[in-house]
Amino acid sequence: QVQLVESGGGLVQAGGSLRLSCAASGRTFSTYAMGWFRQAPGKEREFVAGINGSGGITNYAGSVKGRFTISRDNAKNTVYLQMTSLKPEDTAIYHCAAAISMQTIGRGYRGQGTQVTVSS
Repeated sequence: QVQLVESGGGLVQAGGSLRLSCAASGRTFSTYAMGWFRQAPGKEREFVAGINGSGGITNYAGSVKGRFTISRDNAKNTVYLQMTSLKPEDTAIYHCAAAISMQTIGRGYRGQGTQVTVSS
């Protein structure tokens, strides 16, 4: 069982930056692939970024590549999402996720989410 708690969301103007954090419980954090998803009102949940257990492999949705960076600190059981050049269409609830592999990250544990609102 993994419990995930996100933080760092808020209101920011277009072009601004935010850093989201996700703290995970458990002593086996480094064995889990981690990811970020988002869901905007009336839209399907979409994958944003993923990272493997060691942090050596990352992948991103095309819509955020070059603007967002996922990273992790296994000593702190925390995964981050650095978001820059934010756009109004990035507005959503952002959830972090944990799974045994990057391929199954969409079906893994999920946190409650943190709201990100980007004003134009």
